[in-house]
Amino acid sequence: MEIILITDIAGVGYKNDIVSVKPGYGRNFLIPQGYAILANSSNRKIVEENVRQASHKAEKIKSDAEAIAAAIGDMVIDIPAVVGESGRIFGRVTNTQVADALQVRGIDIDRKKITVDEVKSVGTYTAVIDLHKEVKHNVTINVVPAE
Repeated sequence: MEIILITDIAGVGYKNDIVSVKPGYGRNFLIPQGYAILANSSNRKIVEENVRQASHKAEKIKSDAEAIAAAIGDMVIDIPAVVGESGRIFGRVTNTQVADALQVRGIDIDRKKITVDEVKSVGTYTAVIDLHKEVKHNVTINVVPAE
């Protein structure tokens, strides 16, 4: 089943993309929730016209995302975590903690755009920030014992 996405959906695609999904996922979740519309000929023409009109806005959004990536640069974020005797942390490091640490440094990023790999012990890890469909940036996370 081909659909046109109205919003960005992680693992599926970005806004205004035409993607193929399983019929049940499209009919029972994406379309009723308002995340997608059916990709028939009239909807395709509407989306193409909207994309054509919004092309100059898209360049500004991309340049803003690149500016945020440049502001982050090679920043290293320290995240305190409660640690046991073996060096393993209790709980986990989440994307919310990374977003809060970036916000303290003056960079406001939605937590849903941050992906953190499994963090099980003290050390250095990498989180991926999806700023734009063409701009992804890695940020280094340093997990330290909480005092």
